[in-house]
Amino acid sequence: MEALAGILMMIGGIAMLVGGIWMIVLAFQESVLWGLGCLFVPFVSLIFLVMHWQEARKPFFIQLAGLVPYIIGMVLIGGGE
Repeated sequence: MEALAGILMMIGGIAMLVGGIWMIVLAFQESVLWGLGCLFVPFVSLIFLVMHWQEARKPFFIQLAGLVPYIIGMVLIGGGE
């Protein structure tokens, strides 16, 4: 069961990483200030997401989809006692 949990967490983590990098790339394509803001300032990514919804929705949903298997993996590890 722990192996399945680890695999789910890895898949979820990779999906969240890909979505996050994609979002930062989009921010840098908009401007250098957006990109730096998304990297270093809290909540700027959320503001970028709202203001550029048409471009940023795909990476956001990839991050959200990656969160599901990650949480399932965490629950499986926590419930394996």
